[in-house]
Amino acid sequence: MGQSDSLFLTYNEFIENLILFHPIAKKAALQENIAAAEWLSSKGQLDPKLAFNWNEKNFDKKLYYQVYQGKFKIPTRLGIDVVGGYENSDGVFLNPERKTDEFGLWHLGVEINLLQGLITNERSIALRKAKVYQKMTENERLLILNELILDASYAYFKWVEYFFSMEVYEKNKDLASQYLNNTKISFLNGEKSEMDTLEAHILLQDAENSWQKNYSKYTKSQLKLENFLWFDDVPLALASNTFPVSYEENILEISAATNIEALVNQNPSVLHSLNKKEIYEIEQRLKREKLKPKLKAKYNPLLATSTNSVTPNFALSDYKWGIDFSMPLLFRKERADLQKSEIKIKETVLDIDNKKNKLSNKIENSIVQLDILNQQINLLERNVVGYQKLLDGENEKFKYGESSIFLLNKRQEKYINGLLKLIKLHIETKQEKLNYLFLTNGFLK
Repeated sequence: MGQSDSLFLTYNEFIENLILFHPIAKKAALQENIAAAEWLSSKGQLDPKLAFNWNEKNFDKKLYYQVYQGKFKIPTRLGIDVVGGYENSDGVFLNPERKTDEFGLWHLGVEINLLQGLITNERSIALRKAKVYQKMTENERLLILNELILDASYAYFKWVEYFFSMEVYEKNKDLASQYLNNTKISFLNGEKSEMDTLEAHILLQDAENSWQKNYSKYTKSQLKLENFLWFDDVPLALASNTFPVSYEENILEISAATNIEALVNQNPSVLHSLNKKEIYEIEQRLKREKLKPKLKAKYNPLLATSTNSVTPNFALSDYKWGIDFSMPLLFRKERADLQKSEIKIKETVLDIDNKKNKLSNKIENSIVQLDILNQQINLLERNVVGYQKLLDGENEKFKYGESSIFLLNKRQEKYINGLLKLIKLHIETKQEKLNYLFLTNGFLK
């Protein structure tokens, strides 16, 4: 495959394009927006509230009642609300306790949860959960990106494998064609038989068939690679003169594992599960808080206005206060909710322990496999050099009529298969490195 005026798509350029333009990468980036929205939603628990109410009834030329109420409430992270408002009411049939003078009545005070909800309540829990949720969405983003990079990288290196395999199969065709031409010349000179020519012709056909099979795989690998090529929301196709860098290049750098436990603990999947456990623990605090009785105290000083001043007049003797108390007698629902929460946490802890153990074993196995693959590459490289020398020697013998097409083909088969296996081993090594980087969260460092 000629490479003049060719374009090289390097692995790093491919991954940079993937992260910038692939729809799944853009979807992963949206996780930050989701986290920001969740944080905004949790802060909404502390939003001040304003309410107005107007009710009036006229019948038989009488004003039965006219009631106007305006209220506001300012929540806090503690179980304390600042409340206030204004009311003005009149009418013939108005409940006397709701009666105000013509200037109305102001009130400003507090409502305090003295037992359930004073420190731990829905507002504080929502804020704590939102902070953990921000970390969780970041880990979800990393999970999505890591899986995308892993899939795309596998597709890239499969493309590399079949591309360079094409070159080997082309070399195989050239050698077979050369043998056929040499055999024809020898046949015409009376040195080879017609059977030798037929055998050489069949070997060339086998070489062409092998090339076609690999070309089919190469085409599929290229199409699969194109699934990950995007630019400005438009999918791209590889130009016909686009080639990868050599399969022998040490593209993926990995550091030797010094502390597998630390690598396991930084895996986004483990961190995501730990975030989930933390959220369950925060929710459990609220469920435990529900085992307390509800006791709310309310105190509102009343401020009246007069004809002489629009400013409300304050007097210590003018106020409203009260207490609300409620408590389930058996707390069965609350105790059941707490038990379910404890079970959720235990299940999550067991899942985390299992996940950590699996990851630790996979990382250790990946390290071992990389060492074995490197040893195999070193051994096979020496073998391929030997196969080439044997093929060259058999060629010399063939020229002088001391060998046959059959023996020559056997030497060539060993050499070609050795080259193909060497390419495959290099690709398998890169795939194992990808697996290691995925397990250790090494793609985006």
